[in-house]
Amino acid sequence: MKKIEYSPAQKTLFVSKIKTYFAEELDEEIGQFDAEFLLDFFGDLIGGAYYNQGLQDALGVIESQTDRMKETLFMMEETM
Repeated sequence: MKKIEYSPAQKTLFVSKIKTYFAEELDEEIGQFDAEFLLDFFGDLIGGAYYNQGLQDALGVIESQTDRMKETLFMMEETM
């Protein structure tokens, strides 16, 4: 899997949320560099698991839609 890349707006938002979390939940201040490091670290560490789950979720939707199409085609079949 290739490295996760964020748009500048996404990175700014995520880093801000990390800094806010540390301040509000842990009563610790975290700098910009450290927050960016944590974002990259966790993206590398668990990003693949989220990616795989997304693929499984998409596969479930496709299978469900395919089953519905099969049912529709079966119902359209002429009886002889």
